Amino acid sequence: MNKLLATALLAAGCTLGAQAQTEIHFWHSMPGAIGEWVNDLAKEYNASQTAYKVLPTFKGGYEESFTSFVAAYRAGSAPHLIQVYEVGTATMMASKGVHVPVGKVLKDAGLPFNPAIYVPAVASYYTAPGGEMLSYPLNSSTTVMLYNKDAFKAAGLNPDKPPATWPEVALAAAKLKASGHKCPFTTSFQSWTQLESFSTWHNVEFATRGNGFGGLDARLHITTPLHVRHIENLANMAAQGLFIYKGRGSTEGSFLSGECAMVTGSSAAYGVLKRGAKFAWAISPLPYYPDVPGAPQNTVIGGASLWVSAGKKAGDYQGVAQFLSYLSRPEVAAKSHQRTGYLPVTLAAFEATDKSGFYKENPGTDVSVTQMIRKTTDKSRGIRLGNFVQIRAVIDEELEQVWAGKKSAADGLAAARRRGDELLERFQKANRP
Repeated sequence: MNKLLATALLAAGCTLGAQAQTEIHFWHSMPGAIGEWVNDLAKEYNASQTAYKVLPTFKGGYEESFTSFVAAYRAGSAPHLIQVYEVGTATMMASKGVHVPVGKVLKDAGLPFNPAIYVPAVASYYTAPGGEMLSYPLNSSTTVMLYNKDAFKAAGLNPDKPPATWPEVALAAAKLKASGHKCPFTTSFQSWTQLESFSTWHNVEFATRGNGFGGLDARLHITTPLHVRHIENLANMAAQGLFIYKGRGSTEGSFLSGECAMVTGSSAAYGVLKRGAKFAWAISPLPYYPDVPGAPQNTVIGGASLWVSAGKKAGDYQGVAQFLSYLSRPEVAAKSHQRTGYLPVTLAAFEATDKSGFYKENPGTDVSVTQMIRKTTDKSRGIRLGNFVQIRAVIDEELEQVWAGKKSAADGLAAARRRGDELLERFQKANRP
């Protein structure tokens, strides 16, 4: 055989080998620095073996990505993995035949699967009533308080002692305003932080039927004296210029810029703040009302999980299982947690991070974990409702009326409850057996 032919055959062999790799398509909604993390996860997994190649694709925000997934599934071209935000969980659970439970995917691939290795408050959210884990908790976050230590110091506040209760938040905000701060306090994702997590943190229901875990006939429970009291207090703070409403969704950017001194938002802001903040800042637990029995309890989950599409080849599912198993490795999960501020997926990842000294070297990074690893109750283990995206939009609309002084806290919450219950009833009727 001459050298030219040998070289050609060798090149052909390399090409065939590359083509033999099974491609696993993974759609996600992680932009910017968090997107870099997702891409790195895929690169590192791809470099760890040669049989499979995970191809991550950014498909826009969660709602945009979910809409694209629905269209692709109907067209028979859905990705193997789709990242769905937590408020889409009930909808995915009700979509029979669209997905394959991750527990089944791992077991069918002959890989060990033990739900007990995952952080309980996280795993239970994505677990069906029968005990089967349906999706993989890729990026789970929770609500925390972020505060500007430099601003605290300038206002005569102790930068190492953040407000632990809501009355203390109001007092700190007043001092910050007096020192010249134009935005003492703001909040991100107001339904998630000020009603959903607020409820679980105080061990009271956000919705009946165990916050939706007990059945599709759940209805909102946000007009209790405690809920009205809290929204009324925030409305009073808004009227005094102590609480500045910065809009729906994420407002951590106003904190990063130094404009707002305190914000209740996502623990996942850690990675961005660590890279971009030009001032001393810290993470503290979500505030609570000290006169409420049992508070604080535990905060509620945020973020998203990975769902496995139905209708793929058996060999493809083997690759999906291998990738999910890789993500669960303690060293991989711990590295992701430390890089992003998302919760550790497994208890082993939490223990590995703790033993490494990461929490001591980075004070406050354990806040999200300790808030979530507490033993949950039927009122605090999470909120899983149908039409949840639309319900949040309704709550946003009504709270905006309250902040603007156009509605009282009681009237705004009553309207949100009525409109939200209509959406829940509609979902129940559409998904009856």
